Amino acid sequence: MEELLKILEELKPDVDFKNETGLIDNAILDSFDIVQLITTLKETFEIDITPADIVPENFNSAESMWAMVKRLQ
Repeated sequence: MEELLKILEELKPDVDFKNETGLIDNAILDSFDIVQLITTLKETFEIDITPADIVPENFNSAESMWAMVKRLQ
């Protein structure tokens, strides 16, 4: 989880990723951010993120992203 938080903080340093639960719903992350994030997550955690995984529920919080990463590992 710490590695994921580091990735997110590099992407958007001004966001409190530990507490934010509406990254998509509140438009904190845009489509470009998501594309960058998917690429980084795939490389860092050696996972395959399919189009079916690219839904708001998986990207609304660091916790939901971490749950997706763990599921895909």
